[in-house]
Amino acid sequence: MTSAKEIEVRPIAKRDADALIRRVHYSGKVVRNSKLSLGVFLHGMLEGAMQLGPSLQKSNIVHLVRDTGWNGFLELNRLAFTDALPRNSESRALGIALRMIRKNYPHIEWIISFADACQCGDGTIYRAAGFLLTAIKINKDLHIAEDGSIIHKMSQITGRNKLQHLAATGGRWRGTGPTLEGHTLRYIYFLNPAARARLVGEPLPYSAIEARGATMYRGVRGKQAMAGSNRHSDGAAPIPTLQRQRGMENETRQATATDASEAAARESRPAQAAR
Repeated sequence: MTSAKEIEVRPIAKRDADALIRRVHYSGKVVRNSKLSLGVFLHGMLEGAMQLGPSLQKSNIVHLVRDTGWNGFLELNRLAFTDALPRNSESRALGIALRMIRKNYPHIEWIISFADACQCGDGTIYRAAGFLLTAIKINKDLHIAEDGSIIHKMSQITGRNKLQHLAATGGRWRGTGPTLEGHTLRYIYFLNPAARARLVGEPLPYSAIEARGATMYRGVRGKQAMAGSNRHSDGAAPIPTLQRQRGMENETRQATATDASEAAARESRPAQAAR
């Protein structure tokens, strides 16, 4: 039986990580400013990818840990693993990646990541790897676009429109379209143990996730989520997100209509004589 101990983690080209993430990650999207891509291999085959880089809201994030240098932290912004990997491969791969970063980039003191409990999971993999839970927030950033896709409010306002948007909203970002129901959970892992004492505020107990109704496993909320295993709970698996579910519903309706039209056409045609 294949074991998680058989996996290998090593740097890969961003284009290779992007290709796997587009194919496997629940969002189907990559983060353009990722700087470090690590591949997860099983028997020589690329079956997972992890990407890290600067946070999009870096000026806000850097102050979560006092006296952190501008380049003293990274955001783990994508995790994607195929189902070909054995159980517990995700947390093992993440642990290896953290040790690699500590060894090769000693100026990096901590890693931050966010679990999307609106669409996929509440971050079981992060907890298994020893991350601290530092915040649970009701989602106000992800919105449902007219076409059913899920978009971040910051991605809707770009370029020259930014100043106009901020002036009209009193300096706040506001998205368009209904807000996606759910929570965002923030996790931090300290590569430098001494930096832990500089964390602003106290970490939350993991039990706070259930207490605040923020549990989610593979896109399922509540008690059903808690009954699931920990595979891909960070959302790396290709679960059917809202936009994909809606796409499948549309395809089903179209297929039904097509079948009905073809059936009517067959009934209107005279039967051909057997040859």
